[in-house]
Amino acid sequence: MSEGAANEMKKTNKFKHVVYLLLALAMLLYALPRISFGPGATWTSIFGIVWAVFAFLVIGAHLHHILGVDEEKQKALDRVRQAKLQQWQMKWPEEPERGQGL
Repeated sequence: MSEGAANEMKKTNKFKHVVYLLLALAMLLYALPRISFGPGATWTSIFGIVWAVFAFLVIGAHLHHILGVDEEKQKALDRVRQAKLQQWQMKWPEEPERGQGL
């Protein structure tokens, strides 16, 4: 994959995460006023609180990806994978000549 194609893929991937982040925020802003946080928790309010916690987790995950917090870590992992692949390729024997033994 060329560098230009990789950059284009990153842009569309980040755009997708921005859209999902905005959708999660919109759902949370719509739901929060309707969730009862008062004393005497009912099953409905417990569900609402758990749902809101999951919504915050989704928002946090998308923000983490959009901000590229661990891009350096990913680049380091890619370098390690590339080095291991090269080591494996050096260990592989040359392809046997075809036609022998037939």
